Amino acid sequence: MFVTGRYFGLVLLGAVPVVLSPSYATVLWWVLAVLTLLALDVLSAGQPLAVELTRLPVTPIRLGETTTSTLLVHNPGSRRFRGTLKDSWQPSAGAGSPVHPLDVPAGERRAVTTRLHPTRRGDRLAIRVTVRRNGILGLGGRQRSASTGGAVRALPPFDSRKHLPSRLARLRQLDGRSAVRIRGQGTEFDSLRDYVEGDDVRSIDWRATARRRSTVVRTWQPERDRHIVMVLDTSRTSAARVGDAPRLDASMDTALLLAALASHAGDRVDLIAGDRAVRRRVVNSSRSTLLNDLVNGMAPLEPALLEADWPLLSAEVTKISRHRALLVLLTALEPAAVEESLLAPLSVLAQRYRVVIASVTDPAIAAMVDEREDLRQVYHAAAAVRTGLLRERTTAAVGRLGVDVVAADPESLPAALADHYLMLKSRGLL
Repeated sequence: MFVTGRYFGLVLLGAVPVVLSPSYATVLWWVLAVLTLLALDVLSAGQPLAVELTRLPVTPIRLGETTTSTLLVHNPGSRRFRGTLKDSWQPSAGAGSPVHPLDVPAGERRAVTTRLHPTRRGDRLAIRVTVRRNGILGLGGRQRSASTGGAVRALPPFDSRKHLPSRLARLRQLDGRSAVRIRGQGTEFDSLRDYVEGDDVRSIDWRATARRRSTVVRTWQPERDRHIVMVLDTSRTSAARVGDAPRLDASMDTALLLAALASHAGDRVDLIAGDRAVRRRVVNSSRSTLLNDLVNGMAPLEPALLEADWPLLSAEVTKISRHRALLVLLTALEPAAVEESLLAPLSVLAQRYRVVIASVTDPAIAAMVDEREDLRQVYHAAAAVRTGLLRERTTAAVGRLGVDVVAADPESLPAALADHYLMLKSRGLL
């Protein structure tokens, strides 16, 4: 049951008879009269859930975009339904104007639309739908809440896609439009052509030269159809906020740019996300569905306040690929976490794969070093310098294992990792 402003106005109107005939009896009779009218009005309202509610599915959107959720309200009864409906969502779903007036004639259906603008990545859930049905006098009515289910999935925004055209242009230069005449591990034969002055004599194809009776050299192109395995760390280190977003979100953006670039290069891309357990696997996706599979697979992931089990994640990597591949670890280069749990498995992984660690750095730490105006800032600067030294020590330790480290702020890391991938590909190091 609920009461409206009319009910309180009617109660205040009782001041008139009380002033004209001030007595306890007058107050009592007025209160009883108002309560009786309210009871009759509530009874006349009828059942609030006399309508049938059906929520239509909401298509996934990228974080920052706007969509709508539609509720179909069907009145199967013989009486016109007048009231209000409140479509309640999680606050992070960004539901605007969730209260809607209802006027559904008997036997008809109406659509109620709620605008949604999610402010967090993942599945944003509908909590409940509350229906109010007013009485004839408008003093009060009945209300009832029901769960209709429903959710809107906010996908990672993929802000780094702005870097994709320039990297694809560089990839085309490496990928056959201009042949790369290099020899070395991991390059693929492209074609034969006549020798010109300045060519490496080691590229001469002596059999083809004997057949043509003119000097012929081989040209090479970067390898295609390589295997890239990305491991997305969802442990406690991914929960740290860098700027306005968790480190995990920046790692996702980095993974998406690398996956988009690698799929255009003809490489096969797989993803493992986990901490103490494997939270998500995206494997064996085709080139046409890779990005869609990745964004839908990563959207529900949230940081877990647990230490990463790197031996477990390493075992999952070997299940996916037993042959040489590019292994990209999207994790924080935190000295304590690396030295305690990652360093030992990393020494084994580096013997089988080409390993790259992509780490999100916090630009605020670098800014602390230059701010020394008071005692508090001096202590902050000292802590920032120490953090930098520990990071350099950790980078050197993993570097001795043959592991590459790409570390940058959230805005720069996706492009930096993409450039590193192109460098490896151009040198035939994959």
